Amino acid sequence: MQSIQTLVISLKDSLVRQQTVSRELAKTRLHWKFLDAVDGRKLDLRTVPYNSKKVKRLLGFELMPSEIGCYLSHMKAWQSCVNTQTITLIFEDDFVINDNLDELLETTFLQVPNWDIIRLQGLSECDDNLLQKIGSYRLARNTSDPLGSTAYIVRPTAALQLLLHSSEIFEPVDHFLEHVEKHGLIVSAIKPYPITVVDMTRETTTITDRPERKSIRGIQKKIRSIARAWDRISSNNPYFPK
Repeated sequence: MQSIQTLVISLKDSLVRQQTVSRELAKTRLHWKFLDAVDGRKLDLRTVPYNSKKVKRLLGFELMPSEIGCYLSHMKAWQSCVNTQTITLIFEDDFVINDNLDELLETTFLQVPNWDIIRLQGLSECDDNLLQKIGSYRLARNTSDPLGSTAYIVRPTAALQLLLHSSEIFEPVDHFLEHVEKHGLIVSAIKPYPITVVDMTRETTTITDRPERKSIRGIQKKIRSIARAWDRISSNNPYFPK
């Protein structure tokens, strides 16, 4: 298999999850290690690149501290990818491997020459455009956000781009990964997803717990649209470019 590092983002005290991770990855030949997650509950938000007023204006709500911690945790993984100059498989610590992951990865690296990020998991079903067949799987490009950041592969060049566009944290990391207008990367997905989360009824992990949010509607949605339009005009690096 092509050289690859595997990182599992996990809070230090998530011992039960870490035991489950160890059992899952024992099914593979991957060389892996835990990467200490940033605990959003312990963050001093004044020390991170997060502008709460601007985020609320452009999203319609503020991010939870745990969401910011999750984003920073993925940034640590991207930085490791850049530092080692090694393709990196990034997991959050609530995954289940559904198939022979070793064989799938080997076949993918042999058959797919051009990619930046390959998603291996998604929480929501969405339409996609077929790019190519990979054995019994499809390499596709999702036409909407499937949500979730439990498992994906990233190249060092792409990880650097993600870092460069994360000088300000303005949305949850799973949305940012699909925000191709912002980072300009090629985001593909292997479907059906070979990785699922431990409990598909949950849309969060221990580092991304957040209450359900109501959709932004009515006057609030109009105000948000105006704020985004002004940001595109007034900012050299707009949050939501066209």
